[in-house]
Amino acid sequence: MKSPYALMVILALCYSLATVGQTRIQQPAPESKRHLVVQVAPEYPEAAKRMRLGGTVKVVALVGPDGKVKRVHTVGGSPLLVQAAERAVAQWKYAPGNESEDSVELHFNP
Repeated sequence: MKSPYALMVILALCYSLATVGQTRIQQPAPESKRHLVVQVAPEYPEAAKRMRLGGTVKVVALVGPDGKVKRVHTVGGSPLLVQAAERAVAQWKYAPGNESEDSVELHFNP
């Protein structure tokens, strides 16, 4: 019984945090020292557009020595936006270097 109420609260919170615009990507933390070579923007989910749902999805990407993203782990965000964020970040390419983890925030604004 509490689950639908919690979902409504989460959706309302995400909506209230949204501002008019498009998806904005915060660059990886400067301490990573890995240069982002290819950055694919997430595709805004149709269901989220219809609901005018926005918010921030935070992901952590494990980047291999070759610069390819090996794994993406979601730290937080709306369930309707998470898959789009993970799919986009999985396609990113970094400059070669040591294996590292980069934290990235993607802001979805209806």
